[in-house]
Amino acid sequence: MIKVRIPATTANMGPGFDSLGMALKLYNEIEFEEKSGETLIYNESILSSHDYRENMIFISLVKVLDKYNYKYEGFVINVSRCEIPMSRGLGSSSACIVGGIFAANALMGNVMSKDDVIELATEIEGHPDNVVPAIVGGMVASLVSSGKVNYSKVNVPEKIRFATMIPSIQVSTAMAREVLPQNYSKEDCIYNICRSAMLISAFNNEELDKFRICFGDRVHQPYRKTLIDNADQIFDKASELGSLGEFISGSGSTLMAVVKEGDSEKFKEEMGEYLSELDGDWKVIILEPDLEGVRAV
Repeated sequence: MIKVRIPATTANMGPGFDSLGMALKLYNEIEFEEKSGETLIYNESILSSHDYRENMIFISLVKVLDKYNYKYEGFVINVSRCEIPMSRGLGSSSACIVGGIFAANALMGNVMSKDDVIELATEIEGHPDNVVPAIVGGMVASLVSSGKVNYSKVNVPEKIRFATMIPSIQVSTAMAREVLPQNYSKEDCIYNICRSAMLISAFNNEELDKFRICFGDRVHQPYRKTLIDNADQIFDKASELGSLGEFISGSGSTLMAVVKEGDSEKFKEEMGEYLSELDGDWKVIILEPDLEGVRAV
């Protein structure tokens, strides 16, 4: 049996639309075992009612095995740990894709390089900003050029934590992309380019005082906030409580606030009290960056 642990990811990170992502210490674990006959997929010991052939874990698994001509009959796939919520902007689909590819590679004796895994995961997902940090860990800037994924890791200050505010509402990636405009002004593009560049520099140099201005964005957040009730008010409250900066995680609906390690528990308690008064059944968890990425466990 092969057991794989995959971290959650937060992407876009303010001005870093489709380019900046980070792995977080929130995990799914998936067990894989070959068997003859029909494939069975379980989620925390509950048999999935969906066609396994439409499951992203299975699709990713067999795409690799078929590509490398590995012969198989069927599998038992069990999601034994499922902490990453679906459609909340925390990389649930990327976790499925990366988990399936990683398991397939393990079944074949690890014939794929890390770059091979990244290329195939990006091909399936359609963009690299979630799958790359899920594979390599940490904070990553990534892009696709001439059909090849290029990425560079960004240093993450040890003293920061991510206050992760998760509502009950889901926001699909397709819906979040539909609300974006087709064109942007020159001023808005310059605004984001400046902040994205400075955000990476501020992380590398541990310039926490620059975080707030760096998380500004005019490409996706102003439009996606309309899909998340009270987003502006929650961001304002986070700032009032001392956060270093805020952003929408992925395409939402999760909201992120960057806080200092020593302030994180107080922030969690006070923000939890505030969110309890709002609709959305919000919960707050404090997460650290995951610096390892996907692993066999």
